[in-house]
Amino acid sequence: MSGKVVAIVGSYRKGGTTDNAVEAILKGAREMGAETHTIYLTDQHIEFCFNCRQCMQTPGPERADCVQHDDLQPILAEIDGADAVVLGSPVNFGNVTAIFRRFMERLLGSAYWPWGQTTPKARVKNTTKRAALVASSAMPGFLIPLATGTGYALRTTAKMLGAKPVASLWIGLAAGEQHHKIPARSLEQARRIGMKLASAP
Repeated sequence: MSGKVVAIVGSYRKGGTTDNAVEAILKGAREMGAETHTIYLTDQHIEFCFNCRQCMQTPGPERADCVQHDDLQPILAEIDGADAVVLGSPVNFGNVTAIFRRFMERLLGSAYWPWGQTTPKARVKNTTKRAALVASSAMPGFLIPLATGTGYALRTTAKMLGAKPVASLWIGLAAGEQHHKIPARSLEQARRIGMKLASAP
């Protein structure tokens, strides 16, 4: 199986560590015959969530539309049409970037939470869509999911998009030089993750 892999990049810099790591994953997916597309959140017009919860009132398994009209719906349509998604963000102040968080918060329509109900419930229970999570930081890579909220934010975003994380890539020590070079072993790991995304049933 090859299919289509869509990447969401929440970095403020194109060609930086996170962007290059995501591209390495997509390269591996293309080697397996997958079609790939990268969506840079900095290029999109995405408004802040009003927290009005209107998108959470209608029951059913389908994600509800937001009352705001911007670039979110076309992005979600492309993700919905993909077989796998790559979610990438640098670690900023202990979590994903503000622009990634803005995207994440606009996904509330993926849950059903009518007024009077104590907690929200996910609309989609089972899915075959796969996700890979990518983050870069000045700290050692293994600390990213342990010492920051980045891993949780990326996993939550994947869940709200109806995707199950099957791989993660945490790239650390990215602040040692202005133009950080990703280690060869990390690039190879990224390539293999991309191949896994494109070949999984």
